[in-house]
Amino acid sequence: MGHTANEDDSLAVKAPPLPSPLRHSKFTTQKMRILVTGGAGFIGSHLVDRLMETGANEVIVADNFFSGTKDNLRRWIGHPNFELIRHDVTEPLLVEVDQIYHLACPASPIFYKYNPVKTIKTNVMGTLNMLGLAKRVGARILLTSTSEVYGDPLEHPQKEEYWGNVNPIGVRSCYDEGKRVAETLMFDYHRQHGIEIRIARIFNTYGPRMNIDDGRVVSNFIAQALRGEQMTVQAPGTQTRSFCYVSDMVEGLIRLMGSDVTGPINLGNPASTCEFTMLELAEAVKELIEPSASWKLVENTPDDPRKRKPDITKAESILKWEPKVSLRDGLPLMAADFFERLGVSKK
Repeated sequence: MGHTANEDDSLAVKAPPLPSPLRHSKFTTQKMRILVTGGAGFIGSHLVDRLMETGANEVIVADNFFSGTKDNLRRWIGHPNFELIRHDVTEPLLVEVDQIYHLACPASPIFYKYNPVKTIKTNVMGTLNMLGLAKRVGARILLTSTSEVYGDPLEHPQKEEYWGNVNPIGVRSCYDEGKRVAETLMFDYHRQHGIEIRIARIFNTYGPRMNIDDGRVVSNFIAQALRGEQMTVQAPGTQTRSFCYVSDMVEGLIRLMGSDVTGPINLGNPASTCEFTMLELAEAVKELIEPSASWKLVENTPDDPRKRKPDITKAESILKWEPKVSLRDGLPLMAADFFERLGVSKK
């Protein structure tokens, strides 16, 4: 256990740098300019949808398309308020923006284990580059961190004050420790340079546009069931996860960006209707999506957390946010998207 990073806010910090003079010009009614790194990805593209649909924003997406796809953004390509840049955040990016949503990083084990050195460079160098940009243009920056910063937690549910139980040299460490360093960098820039920061710790999120073969449990189970394959439940099957639908997650991110708190703030769904053992999740997929589906136990991956559930008291009290979509309501919406993309016919 330890103290929350918010307690450090009592330390003297520098005033944030000023944004573009156009922001306060009497003669222009300029839209808010927002950069979304990783905006072609799963959560990023849904966030872009919300930001564009207001009509009050100009949105720039920077993505190297390692795990994201242009198809997720096809409705906005060519829109006058939208710009898409093929860019890797490990390299500096020179744009003029008012806000930065920094989502860029592979978030599923299959992707981040494929190139662990690249993953940690994305977390460290990418976050440094985005913080440097925020410092230069006076932008507020939100980092999507992860529940993985808690490792295999020794407390349940996990509060923001918990410092975690993380293996620093394991096969998942490029992601877990990478995000922990990214949080450190965010607070150091906040204290040293006055950058306005926001940190969201995202717990398991699911919904349409997830990569079908990304190795995460919900997409795995749905894709396997629809393909007529056995669902592969990692042993022992009693480990739990809580699942937050993507529209709820995006709402939480937007509220955090608009708030006055640095975070970190847990965003996830702790409801009893959304915390499932892996065996219960397999049964839910069988019941709701594919009655003929079956499952089998397979060997687990190293350092797989036994329990994962957020304490969202802070999000509820500070952001007035709580998830609304239950897993039983969200799974069929995700399955409909997978039906279409896999090209299988509904029975």
